[in-house]
Amino acid sequence: MIPMPENLSHPQLSANTEVVLQKRYLRKTPEGYPDESPRELFWRVASAVAAEETRYEKSSCRSDALAREFYDMMTSWKFLPNSPTLMNAGTDLGQLSACFVLPVGDSIEEIFDAVKYAAMIHKSGGGTGFSFSRLRPKESRVGSTGGVASGPVSFLRIFNTATEQIKQGGTRRGANMGILRVDHPDILDFIRAKEKEGEFNNFNLSVGLTEVFMQAVERDEHYDLRAPNTGEVTQRLRARDVFELLTNKAWQSGDPGIVFLDRINRDNPTPDQGEIESTNPCGEQPLLPFEACNLGSVNLAGFYAPGHNDDADPAAKGVDWDELRRVVHLAVRFLDNVIDASRFPLKNIDETVRRNRKIGLGVMGFADLLYQLGVAYNSQKGIELAERLMGFVQEEGHRASAVLARERGPFPAWPSSVHRKGKKGPYRNATVTTIAPTGTLSIIAGCSSGVEPLFALCFTRNILDGERLVEVNPYFEAALSAEGLSGHEIMDSVVARGSIQDMDFLPADLRRVFVTAMDIEPVWHLRMQAAFQRHTDNAVSKTVNLPNSATEKDIYDIYWLAYKEGCKGVTVYRDGCKSVQVLATGEGQKKMDGDAHSVRPVSSVRRRPDVVQGFTQKVQTGLGAMYLTVNEVNGAPFEIFATIGKSGRSITAKAEAIGRLVSLALRSGVHVRDVVAQIKDIGGEHPVFRGKGLLLSIPDAIAWVLEKRYLKDEHLGDMNNLESRHCPECGETPVFQEGCLICPACGFSRCG
Repeated sequence: MIPMPENLSHPQLSANTEVVLQKRYLRKTPEGYPDESPRELFWRVASAVAAEETRYEKSSCRSDALAREFYDMMTSWKFLPNSPTLMNAGTDLGQLSACFVLPVGDSIEEIFDAVKYAAMIHKSGGGTGFSFSRLRPKESRVGSTGGVASGPVSFLRIFNTATEQIKQGGTRRGANMGILRVDHPDILDFIRAKEKEGEFNNFNLSVGLTEVFMQAVERDEHYDLRAPNTGEVTQRLRARDVFELLTNKAWQSGDPGIVFLDRINRDNPTPDQGEIESTNPCGEQPLLPFEACNLGSVNLAGFYAPGHNDDADPAAKGVDWDELRRVVHLAVRFLDNVIDASRFPLKNIDETVRRNRKIGLGVMGFADLLYQLGVAYNSQKGIELAERLMGFVQEEGHRASAVLARERGPFPAWPSSVHRKGKKGPYRNATVTTIAPTGTLSIIAGCSSGVEPLFALCFTRNILDGERLVEVNPYFEAALSAEGLSGHEIMDSVVARGSIQDMDFLPADLRRVFVTAMDIEPVWHLRMQAAFQRHTDNAVSKTVNLPNSATEKDIYDIYWLAYKEGCKGVTVYRDGCKSVQVLATGEGQKKMDGDAHSVRPVSSVRRRPDVVQGFTQKVQTGLGAMYLTVNEVNGAPFEIFATIGKSGRSITAKAEAIGRLVSLALRSGVHVRDVVAQIKDIGGEHPVFRGKGLLLSIPDAIAWVLEKRYLKDEHLGDMNNLESRHCPECGETPVFQEGCLICPACGFSRCG
């Protein structure tokens, strides 16, 4: 590692940044305590990536000077790489990529190879995408055994369960994308896969739409479903019926999304290596099987320069284009070096990545830059600025890749790539730009996420002793102050409403500029996504957030507009579409939480009757047979007793303690549903199979008995599910954007 300079400055950290770095990025001791400072973290990353420069004799940069430039670029928050690079660069693990796609072949061996490979990737901190389109449909004959195939959705469940057991790099559970072509015979089952809440909670699902299908929708025609193993037509469906089912399920739960496979493959830079069938978990990175991509994002908010370029094109005013050019070129070099620095978990991945050398440079902080420039997100000027900015990043990114190709040579697959026929190049990288989710990265950088509008101008954070602290977007706070309108009353009003659009006492210009996700009509979300897509090699991760009142027709129109506008895919989320709300603002949150001023009864523990009746169930756990006795009062569970092993063992004591605490909760009036939600899916070291799933631990086994007996058709997902209204780590309200559930307070994120 390159020695740290003595005069290296310490990064300026906000409270949020410190929390996120400590929880997720700083290296830890075996006891779990931070083993490095933020300064040491960023130098570790900068020096490890810059050290790869010594591979190239023609390099125009010295490693030590480049490391300092990389460090300054990151700690000024003008650029950050994807999370695995921050976590693993300069460590023994050394796996620096976020995005992978794995093939799923039509045999048991290939299917379970994919499960194994995914586990290895999740363990190293990456996310995975799969196409299940090659699997034969359910009830097909399996020639080798004479049995009957269970179909893609059945195997999808196995992948989901396996993911549940792997915690990514010790920081987060794995995330997946599952894609099925719209012409697969099991497509209707796939579209309905998330009808029951909590199902496939580790997957985002997208239907792979084809031009043939979309043309059939437009003409109101039927189209063919074909068995992938035989090529035979098994059925014909009315395309509009399928498209309407898609929009209905997206209206209900946000899944499935859609990706346009033919459009993705028209932009495939290396078609000789095969078709692109899947993307990474959030849909922005189409990849070949066994391909990975290194991502990073430029923080556009950091390039605001008041008075800059005042005599230039109006769209260029207020942006430091020279500095943006410098950072883009430096970031492209950084990401190309990351490929050399990374140690990939599979030989096939290593070979494919180094053959094509795809990188994905994107942006974040776009909404914050608009606020500084006084431009509304939902305006033609906002669209034009998006095109100008991303067009600039795209052009300069390609120029930077061409510079690297002169120094280092083009990517090895260049001679057979589509770029070979063009007039520009050669390039070092098969792709250069991607707009990825930046959930935790944008918290570190203190900016808005990706190309999303802000979800809220103000939000509250729980601090000590029940006190709540209001956090305000700094540009909104500055704009209010400039108008002489700062004050707690205004902030409290903004928190309560979730928007300033109906606050008539505020200046009209302020209300016009400071819009949030729910203020913006869907068509503007889509137009903005399309504007960025026109200047992006890969794809754009963005969520079209909709109010609860949005109709199925609204989502139908969004999906159709995405097709017409040239997007490569789209994700929608209708506020409150889950039975338990993921996110809410203003009055909606107040109604869910209950009136803060109402008097809530103090809970009291009910007296135990002298005689109670119940049942005892034997449950096999990984630590031996547990006997769970549940006693009831008026048909409801009142107390439980869990016995496992011989008296005196610590495991017996733990089982007894869990039983006493659950009994206390039940006797205090806590609903069994809430008890199950708290203890279900708690992991243990010896999980065992039970029916179609796993019992992970003693508390999970207790939850299984209670859920099976008392909740019946209800399905409760784990505490990390999208259905959870509060962050499982800090209790704050998470936000759904860019295909992920993200907590703005502590950086917890979950895709699926």
